[in-house]
Amino acid sequence: MSPELASDATPSNPSTHPQQQEMPLAVVHGQPVLQIPQDLYIPPDALEVILDAFEGPLDLLLYLIRRQNLDILDIPVAEITRQYVDYINVMQELRFELAAEYLVMAAILAEIKSRMLLPRPVSEEGDEGDPRAELVRRLQEYERFKQAAEDLDALPRQDRDTTPVSADVPDRAAVKLPPPVELKEMLLALHDVLKRAELFSGHAIRREALSVRQRMGDVLTRLEDGKFHRFESMFTAEEGKLGVLVTFLAMLELAKEQLLDIVQEAPLAPIYVKSLALNNTNEPLQFSSEFDDTDAANDTP
Repeated sequence: MSPELASDATPSNPSTHPQQQEMPLAVVHGQPVLQIPQDLYIPPDALEVILDAFEGPLDLLLYLIRRQNLDILDIPVAEITRQYVDYINVMQELRFELAAEYLVMAAILAEIKSRMLLPRPVSEEGDEGDPRAELVRRLQEYERFKQAAEDLDALPRQDRDTTPVSADVPDRAAVKLPPPVELKEMLLALHDVLKRAELFSGHAIRREALSVRQRMGDVLTRLEDGKFHRFESMFTAEEGKLGVLVTFLAMLELAKEQLLDIVQEAPLAPIYVKSLALNNTNEPLQFSSEFDDTDAANDTP
């Protein structure tokens, strides 16, 4: 800062920048401490932080190799052995109980180091055995398993990454309504029954009077089991066309009175009928039909 600017740096001059206050090291009894006391004794090993934790000697050895970007197939055994032993010494100074595997690995490294320094005999095939080969194989195998474990740990895990959710779903019974049946479909089915009725011929001296009301009761009697029956099974072909027509009219009357359920799953599919009549009094049901004349109705029991 020039002398001119220094002379202008006064509290009354608003153009100057205020100086930033120094952060205190600590606050003791409300008073900031800006400097370390000269008479404060701090032991040299008062605080030591070790951030890396290893699961075994191979894990430590692999860490030392990867930290320096070394080729695992060409390990500098002397340097790696020195670093490995230094780490063990630090752990012993901190009074950590080392597993025996760490000391065994240190002995293996020392043996490999000595074998690397000594001249190696040439085998009969002409190649020299590398003392590091077995250690490299174990390191590669351990690295593959470690990578596989990390990949598995990265997958979502229940109760760690996800929480199962359960909800009570009320029971709702779906009521499937039977599809309605068109009159055209019933007429087509009636046509087939009439064609079969034409195959039967008989000779009758006197023709019985057929009552639609009586046939309505007969239909409900056949359907009193409460199950679905095929539409064609309700007809008796031996009665001829007249009997078939009377049965058909009886079913139409019952459907009109909501005493007969007629369903069909799909167009041109079979037609089924079921009784909807509930009679708990054991008394005969009374029917009426516009197709019966007065005389025939009176003659019918």
